[in-house]
Amino acid sequence: MRFFKLPDLGEGLQEAEIVEWHINPGDTVKVDQLLVSVETAKAIVEVPSPQAGTISHCFGDVGDLIHIGEPLVEFDNAENDDSGTVVGKIESAKETSSADDFIIGAAPSSLQSAQQSHPQVTPAIRQLATRLGVKLDGIRGTGQQGQITAADIETAQQQNDRLGQSEPLRGTRRTMAKSMTIAHEQVAAVTLCDDADVEHWPEKSDITIRLCKAIAHAAQAEPGLNAWFDGQQLSRRLLDHVDIGIAVDTPDGLFVPVLRNIHKRNDSDLREGLDRLRQDVKQRTIPPKEMQGATITLSNFGTLHKGSNSTPVMAGRYASPMIVPPMVAIIGAGAIRKEAVVVNDEICIHRRLPLSLSFDHRCITGGEAARFLAALIAHLQD
Repeated sequence: MRFFKLPDLGEGLQEAEIVEWHINPGDTVKVDQLLVSVETAKAIVEVPSPQAGTISHCFGDVGDLIHIGEPLVEFDNAENDDSGTVVGKIESAKETSSADDFIIGAAPSSLQSAQQSHPQVTPAIRQLATRLGVKLDGIRGTGQQGQITAADIETAQQQNDRLGQSEPLRGTRRTMAKSMTIAHEQVAAVTLCDDADVEHWPEKSDITIRLCKAIAHAAQAEPGLNAWFDGQQLSRRLLDHVDIGIAVDTPDGLFVPVLRNIHKRNDSDLREGLDRLRQDVKQRTIPPKEMQGATITLSNFGTLHKGSNSTPVMAGRYASPMIVPPMVAIIGAGAIRKEAVVVNDEICIHRRLPLSLSFDHRCITGGEAARFLAALIAHLQD
């Protein structure tokens, strides 16, 4: 083997971004020695050497995108050269925006491939862009068939002079942007909002686990919202298991690990499982399969906000959270507030939990959504 190419990473993933090289040209490596760390749609993957030998060349720099079957390294003393020629080419993350096949929180059956066309640009225009310090990614060509023109480059330079260079999205944020675009284009979303009176809750209640159990209860009362919908075939699949995708906010972007079999697990087991998932997300060791196959999603955004010195700050009451196909519903939970309520014709101060339920109106009626939300509130208030 002369060229070692990026192997199949599984889960339908077609590309990865180079995070760190662990070797340099001229290094002698052993079998299974770590060569490079790459980032897929959601996970950091360590790629080992398939053979012993001396590295003559490393393809791609940190931040570059590499696709399955494209070369990673070249060995200069390989005994068996079975590669023939280099397959494909390395594309910089700064010069491409091809789509990932991994959709945040999606079921395996919904993985999609939507390759975007590369910028149409002549060598002269590319040289002009280089001379003016203009990056070609993000430029929409105004010439024939979308070709980038000199005027496009000059306009981009003027924007850079006024506003500074744009920064391409990478890794998780890039995947999130694509997933949200798909969600916006494909789903007919409607949102219902209401509040649950949680005055009876202990002061240190596990809000997220309480919400998960309430969602599982509501899914039994109204199964249509715990389902996958195929918009092309106009068919839906009602699911008897409740696997909740829980949105986790990180500096790198949004992760949605899946907490499975909610209806069959006790609170302590769910908390342990959720803590483990969040730790894996924080360390970027969570495998892609742990972020696929959710049947419904929870965004507990009311717990995200902190003020100075870790003082809680309430920010965010209601929302219209995005539904990622093939799922048909997502629950948003805002910050708990003390509010005036009327109980037995008297005004009292109670803690209230604001809730937002977004649902896909293509396959869910308003009545079904209202009954689901009512069952969710009833369980939280029980």
